[in-house]
Amino acid sequence: MKTDSLLPARAVWTRYGVTDRTLARWLEDARLCFPRPVLINARRYWREADLVEWERSRVSAKVAA
Repeated sequence: MKTDSLLPARAVWTRYGVTDRTLARWLEDARLCFPRPVLINARRYWREADLVEWERSRVSAKVAA
């Protein structure tokens, strides 16, 4: 059984080199299809597998263009 690690918002900021506001904009922009966070005790966490899948989709879109 595969465990799916959760990354807090701060780790997501670091991963993509963005600020919290940029992350909020990505979530607001439906065209980006950025993964939705999981809320735990009012804190946002992202499934690492969802982020990897999103990254792959972005690379695929650039290659197809």
